[in-house]
Amino acid sequence: MELFYRIVTLLGGLAMFLYGMRLMGDGLKASSGGAMKAALAKITDKPIKAFILGLFVTCLIQSSTATIVLTVGLVGAEFITFRQSIGIVLGANVGTAITAQIIRLMDVQASSDSILYFFKSDNLAPLALIIGIVLIMFVKSASSNNAGTICIGFGILFSGLMNMSAAVSSMHDVLEGFILSFQNSYILGFLSGIAVTGIIQSSSAVIGILQSIASSMGVIFSGVIAVIIGVNIGDCLTTFLVCRIGAVPSQTRTVTVHIIYNIFAALLIIVSLIILRTTGILGDDIWYMTMNSGGVANVHGLFRLIPAVVSLPFVGFFADLAEKIVPEVHDDEDDRDPMLEENLRKLDSRLITNPTLALNESSILIGNMCDVSIHNYTAAIQQLFEFDQKREDRIQRRENLLDRMADATSQYIVSVSPYISRDEDKKLQNFQLKAIVCFERIGDLAVNIIESLATLREAKKTFSGAALEEISIAMNAVGEILDLTSDAYESGDTKIAQKIEPLEEVIDEIVEELQGRHMIRMTEHRCDVFNGTYYQNILLNLERVSDQCSDLAVALLARRDESISGHEHQYLHNLHHSNNTNYKQAFKSFYKKYFDQLEATDDVGESDGEQLSIEETAAIGDETPENSVNA
Repeated sequence: MELFYRIVTLLGGLAMFLYGMRLMGDGLKASSGGAMKAALAKITDKPIKAFILGLFVTCLIQSSTATIVLTVGLVGAEFITFRQSIGIVLGANVGTAITAQIIRLMDVQASSDSILYFFKSDNLAPLALIIGIVLIMFVKSASSNNAGTICIGFGILFSGLMNMSAAVSSMHDVLEGFILSFQNSYILGFLSGIAVTGIIQSSSAVIGILQSIASSMGVIFSGVIAVIIGVNIGDCLTTFLVCRIGAVPSQTRTVTVHIIYNIFAALLIIVSLIILRTTGILGDDIWYMTMNSGGVANVHGLFRLIPAVVSLPFVGFFADLAEKIVPEVHDDEDDRDPMLEENLRKLDSRLITNPTLALNESSILIGNMCDVSIHNYTAAIQQLFEFDQKREDRIQRRENLLDRMADATSQYIVSVSPYISRDEDKKLQNFQLKAIVCFERIGDLAVNIIESLATLREAKKTFSGAALEEISIAMNAVGEILDLTSDAYESGDTKIAQKIEPLEEVIDEIVEELQGRHMIRMTEHRCDVFNGTYYQNILLNLERVSDQCSDLAVALLARRDESISGHEHQYLHNLHHSNNTNYKQAFKSFYKKYFDQLEATDDVGESDGEQLSIEETAAIGDETPENSVNA
């Protein structure tokens, strides 16, 4: 039973080590804000720069797996290419060795009056914990909370290491036999490195255990080599399993390069050691040298650094090999929408721990939603002037596409919430959720329009020439407000956004005017009630489209101006009753543009029940709407 409790102590120390490392990484990522993410997104095609960036980021977040997972996400999101990612992968492999260099502080030997005494792990751990808890509980700011989390993580990490060392010391007899077994059998050492890394899923933790053993008992150089090589291989296999789930070919190639590189590095080290040993350069004094924690850290660092530097000139070869192993997949299924699959797969779950990058990616997809919704609107109004069953089928398919994009994007944006620490990211998240609702609703309204037209068509009814000319003017106005909304969303320009509300008010005036004109036609029996009902329905849907555009514009303005946020209705009320020069001038300009067109229309007095000829309807359709496309 005594051995059991010692093993529990060892595993408890390991748990503290892993949790401390995670806390440090979380705190460092949060405190870095968008800087690290922006640097990754702007990576160049120079392998040496990518290498340095991968090295730096891994040193920062203390996890090569996290860096490579993030890189795989960037490749999937098309921020960087597969070939650009290779340098980051090589740098990440070197950066992970920094943890071992931190752990070597356990070997610091100094008296209490020496400055080095401060760096002993049993002094650093409690000091870091004290500083961390003070920053979190008493300072209470976002930056101090992140700094406190880093300190707490650092303290827990070293406390875990000290627990592991204490457990190792108390298990001297058992571990001595285990160490001797892998020191005398390189294959056993290699396999144990792979197996333990695969179970723990952290090469840093395994090296930390090895350093704890070295610090307590000492290990020989030849025995450590095989374990470290196994650890490196086990680390890349773990990363492959994490990144392979749901990955596209370019992402799979990135993790494949990680495996290729580590196999290459292992072979390079083995061949080099054989040559050095055979030639006598690596003598018995080094081969059987007993190493402490610092020695293990140095060997691990060299085994990571030297192969990476040697490999840099061969990144092209690694890329070619990965492309042969993982060829491009061509999907020939007729029932899959290529645009849907292309856009949805960019919402890579590997990016959600990095809100700036994740929200950047969701912003692109919402922009695509905007394009699809406008496309559906223009196609829907084309159906009024020139019915095409294939076009109607495409509208329905795009509506399904919009719904799926809206659901997936909303879930993705919400999943980012636990990782948001910056106010700017929170504002962007709220704005994006609003934008999704607006664009999805515009798509629904376009479908409402074609459903009204379908009912008219089934009843073999149509609108009079006057009604068509008038409603086409309203459709042009709605087309213009949609274009402004799209431009405002894409650019984030508040000046464009400020033009949307006055145009929305003009559209309300147009709809009211057309409703009045149509009521006159019905009372004069130039329009029957059936046609009048669906004419009013279409006008109502046009007005609601402009309302969605107004909502999005106000949400964009609120994102830039905190005085509007939470008081949107009051802002609009004040704007409508103010002497705002820009608003009044824009309103007058839009009013004159569209009401001049209305005044120029002639009521030809046709019965709404009378079917126009195809040529007459198409002639009107040639003039409307201005933003119409062959949809």
